[in-house]
Amino acid sequence: MKRILKYIFLAVGVITVSSCDDGFDELNTNSIAVTAIDPVFILNQALISTSYPTETAVFDMGVVQQVISPNSGVLTGANFNQENRTVFGQLWPQYYQNVIRNSKDVILQTSEAGNRNNLLQMARIVQAHAFMVLTDRYGDIPYSEAGIGFTDGVVLPKYDSQEVIYQDIIKELKEASAALSTSGRVEGAEILYGGDVAKWKKLGYSLLLRAGMRLSEANPTAAQAAVSDAVSGGLMTSNDDNFVLRHDANYQNPIGGMLNSTEANNFFIPKPFIDQLNNTNDPRLAAIAVRYVGAASGSGQTEAVANRDPSVQIGIPMGNDNAGAVAAANADGLASFYAYSQLDRTRIAKNTAPMYFLTYAQTQLLLAEAASRGWTSGDAAGYYARGIRAHMEQMASYGESSAIAEADIQAFLDANPLSSNAMADIGTQYWIASLMNGPEAFANFRRTGYPNLAPNPFPLKDISGDFINRITYPNSEISVNSENVQAAISRQGADNLDTKVWWDK
Repeated sequence: MKRILKYIFLAVGVITVSSCDDGFDELNTNSIAVTAIDPVFILNQALISTSYPTETAVFDMGVVQQVISPNSGVLTGANFNQENRTVFGQLWPQYYQNVIRNSKDVILQTSEAGNRNNLLQMARIVQAHAFMVLTDRYGDIPYSEAGIGFTDGVVLPKYDSQEVIYQDIIKELKEASAALSTSGRVEGAEILYGGDVAKWKKLGYSLLLRAGMRLSEANPTAAQAAVSDAVSGGLMTSNDDNFVLRHDANYQNPIGGMLNSTEANNFFIPKPFIDQLNNTNDPRLAAIAVRYVGAASGSGQTEAVANRDPSVQIGIPMGNDNAGAVAAANADGLASFYAYSQLDRTRIAKNTAPMYFLTYAQTQLLLAEAASRGWTSGDAAGYYARGIRAHMEQMASYGESSAIAEADIQAFLDANPLSSNAMADIGTQYWIASLMNGPEAFANFRRTGYPNLAPNPFPLKDISGDFINRITYPNSEISVNSENVQAAISRQGADNLDTKVWWDK
């Protein structure tokens, strides 16, 4: 009997174990775990990763004399026309690892999903913009093989020539902008325009206009053709169309974050920028600048001595280290160089400030240039005035105290119409309208030669010419992808600050 019971219990045990084993996979599967991410959220990650890192304030904005520091060490860069690749190299990995990789992923996923056409085209536009920023800064870069390490196993991508890259960027922008459809799925979860296809189309064609104008000296025929296609497609029509990322306390503006923390006291607006606004009674000076009158040190920069009156703003002279800045401040009758004008950290340079990448103002100014060249119809003076007005109206986005009154806008336009020296006028206004967008200001300055800035006179420089012409490849890329980097260098020229990119003629 005991033996029979033993076998019965054994049999029941076997059946029980078998039953548990049969349902083991189901019991150990998390039914609410995420197994896939909607590609629209991957596009959002690409978008938020587009915000420029702090190195663009040190190099790009420094070259064009919009903001500068007399400090060396971690802030060495355009302030001394010196290389600093041991400290900087932020934008390259940020864009390749986050913007390019994620936009490529969206393109791959949506190419296989017939109902996500609009999302596919949005990703192509975001990617084209990112590649423009990269190639404009560095020249030849990984393009055709970029961002496919995971999908195709290409972890050491080859470098493509900038000429070939721009040909494909123009193709991508034309095709993607045209393929966006109001009858397609509305991608309401994307953070830029909330799925508004009309705005995405205007962004794509406005980027096409920028890409075309970038080739104005290198390939005027291709430039004019791209401009024509962009205008025909439909460009931005107001500030509501701007390509802008809104920051908040959780997702902060990187440059604003730096200027409100470790380097709050150390960056100043250079004399050329302050003088340009002062000499033309430009109301934007009151919207962007602050001077801590009497500040004898960084700790003296308090709100109690903050003065935002345009008449008291004084720009720091270019070409000074700390010792030179002390001497310059003494010559200007200031308590210290900490009393020079700064970008207002409570407004345009606050850590929650929006960051603009392509605007209606810039688009109108490029149209003014295109019209002056005879590449498009329309009144160049009208485009010019609308571009200035748009940027002045854009100031309100930094805070109520930065808003510019309509009467002040009109007074400036009446006193400063487009002159016979149209290219200089347009280039100077584009420089002002691109404040805080260092890569774009740097690129357009190299392309046009405007504004007509005097070279930084600091004597101990790493360049042989007057201005930095490009940013060098980061050390990480040189050490990891050296063979392809060397191939690019042999084609493009030495990896230094002097070598010009292809379109810079």
